[in-house]
Amino acid sequence: MEYSQWRRFNDTIERAVSACKLSGFNGLEHFANVGKVFVGANGRKQILADYKLTRYACYLIAQNGDPRKEVIALAQTYFAVQTRKQELSEKEYSLLTEDEKRFYQRDLTRKGNYSLNQTAKKAGVKNFAKFHNAGYKGLYNGETADDIAKRKGLRYREDILDNMGSDELIANPFRISQTELKLKRDNVQTEDVANDTHYIVGKNIREVIEKNGGPMPEELPTPKKSLKELENENKKTLTNQ
Repeated sequence: MEYSQWRRFNDTIERAVSACKLSGFNGLEHFANVGKVFVGANGRKQILADYKLTRYACYLIAQNGDPRKEVIALAQTYFAVQTRKQELSEKEYSLLTEDEKRFYQRDLTRKGNYSLNQTAKKAGVKNFAKFHNAGYKGLYNGETADDIAKRKGLRYREDILDNMGSDELIANPFRISQTELKLKRDNVQTEDVANDTHYIVGKNIREVIEKNGGPMPEELPTPKKSLKELENENKKTLTNQ
């Protein structure tokens, strides 16, 4: 950030921490004060202030920095452009049909699961079916993937993601991304803790939905046609054209 003095940079960090707290987030979670040991020429040790930052914390620091510094001005411009892109993306999403939203959210879920599996593997997970069921149990009030499939009346091995509406699908990429972040942040190293983490994140998201007065995922209707059926219909249409 091109600050020549730690004192001035620390002022920026403190403003960012204040913004974080005022926005309702946990400052300690995003600005972890880890400290580091500095050994002077005389052998004397000192603990210097240092932070382990989340992506969100880095964003806040850039936004609260001195815009007269070129690197900060560039960072602030970059975030402004990215925010605008996101606004356009959200507008485009709102124009999609329900089935198009389902395809979009299902693809996000699948990509998220792939990334989560890589992180879970590093955390010691070997039984991935059990790991994913832990997340479903938290979000779906104890239901496993098989339980969800049976409740929806699906055939054997039919993909539950293909049989969710967009509102139900939306909760799942959020569960997945938050679980991956927590596994990394907490440096989880055992399968049992990874499973517990997935369950807790799923349950926390369920509690947020309940607190906001939204319908529970298991209460949402199952679409009349699965995404697999819609894909097959689209293929037939293209073949006949």
